[in-house]
Parts: sequence; C-alpha cells; structure tokens
Amino acid sequence: MTVHFKQVTIVGVGLIGGSLGMILKQQGLADQVVGVGRTIENLELAIKIGAIDRHVQDPQLVMPGTDLVILATPIESYSGHLKQWGRYLAEGTIVSDVGSVKGPLVEQAESLMPPGVHFVGAHPIAGKEKSGAGAATSDLYQNALCLLTPTARTNAEALGKIRHMWEVAGSNVHSIDPFLHDWILGAVSHLPHVAAFALMNALSDLQQHTKGDAELLNYSGGGLRDTTRIAASSPEMWRDIFLWNKDNLVLMIETLEKHLQRMKSYIQQNDEAGIEHEIAKARDARQRLK
Repeated sequence: MTVHFKQVTIVGVGLIGGSLGMILKQQGLADQVVGVGRTIENLELAIKIGAIDRHVQDPQLVMPGTDLVILATPIESYSGHLKQWGRYLAEGTIVSDVGSVKGPLVEQAESLMPPGVHFVGAHPIAGKEKSGAGAATSDLYQNALCLLTPTARTNAEALGKIRHMWEVAGSNVHSIDPFLHDWILGAVSHLPHVAAFALMNALSDLQQHTKGDAELLNYSGGGLRDTTRIAASSPEMWRDIFLWNKDNLVLMIETLEKHLQRMKSYIQQNDEAGIEHEIAKARDARQRLK
C-alpha cells in the first residue's frame, strides 16, 4: 500500500507527536505537517527541529484541509478537542491517536466522528520520561511495538493507512481488541507506574524519619534507578491513564497489595523458605521478560 497524506495535523506536539511529525516529514509521508498546541515556544521549537512545518493555535483554521489528524494530547482532552473541531473535518479524513488507554476512549471517539470521518485507535509503546517537542527523535519508534485497536466500525482502508504509517516509522504493528488492550497494558504498564510512584513517595516519607542530615537518595545505586525510572513521568498524562483504566487498575493494585502483604508476613515471621520462594518465583518470571 502506498500511503501519502496532503496535510497531517498533530494536536499536541510533544515527545510522541513531535517524533511522529519528524518521521512523517523525513519519510515523505506528508506534504505538510501542522502542529496544534497550547505553548508557542514549544511549537516554535517543533518547527526548528523539523517536527512540523507550521503551527496554529486555532485548529478550526486547518482541519478542513487535513486528511489525517493525530491526537497526541492527554486522553481526557480527546472529547473536548473532537467536539471543538470535528465538524470541520472533510469526508474521508482519518483521526487517530497515541493514547495508552483504548476501550472506552475508542468508543467515545467513534461516537464523535462526523459522517464519513474514520477513527483508528493506535498506541505506540515507546517513550521517555522527558516531555515536549525538544525530546522528540526520529528513531523513537524503531523496533517498538505499536498496537492498533480496530472495532467493527473501523474503516478497513483507514486502518491499512495507519498500519503502514507506523510500519514506516519502524514499529512492529499488531491489532488487538481495545478492551483487551486495556487489561494487558494495565498489567504491564499502568501497574508498574503505580508501583514506581508509590515507592518514591514511600522514600520521601522515610526521609522525614531519617536521623541527621543523611539524604536517602544519595546512598542509592542502580537498583533504585532501574526500579523507579518511570516515576519521572508526566503527572497529567498518568492521572488520566489511571482514571480511564480505573476498573482494571484497581483490581491489579489489589493483586500487588496481596503480594506485598505476603512478603511482609514472611518477613515478620522469619519465614526463610517463604521469602526465598517469593524471590525465586519473581526471578523466574523476570527471566521470561524479553
């Protein structure tokens, strides 16, 4: 399939949107890439680094001439954006996204599409803890997994174009049910973020009870850095992810609590065999991680 867009509009030109913009331009997938965002400085930087060709703050000005829109803002904002400018989209336009939650979000987006406008849910599983256009790179999606979440309402041609775009970006593209996506990503992505945030906050509490001037983090090594790297992520973005995947995530947090309580009990009881069993079980599971 040969895919080429006359104009792509990226709403939210940060790390994810900016990196995709770079690729669209470098690979010749679009004649023009337009950025929409809240901060002029960030949008000007996006032009400077080659992520977009121009920018506007009023998306209504560019939507009529756009044939692909990428939503790369916090997921809570999707409905507001679509209600603001969706009616200006021409028939045949594709709207896609990069959000980390899919089930209810895809349903909502599909319900807001004007006649003849197609929504294709997408989630490139790539990123850094840095944000903004300045963090964008043209190799961000190289060998990364990208999940497309089609439904019975998804237009086949639009799905094929979005698949091709992410393949050109270097991603390994797979399709998955939107609600299954949320269960799986809740387990392997959202829950680890909860754990990392909670661990850093626990360390902050423990710091208050540390005698003298000793700074706990000054004594940490690679283990803490590896375990809590993702705790440096965007509060706004992860707030929305947690709330949109709430039902799955609450069940998963309860499972994590169960395992913490089990380890706590083994330690309290000086149960050497129990402690060793838990560690060995975790080690064996970790070794299966690719």
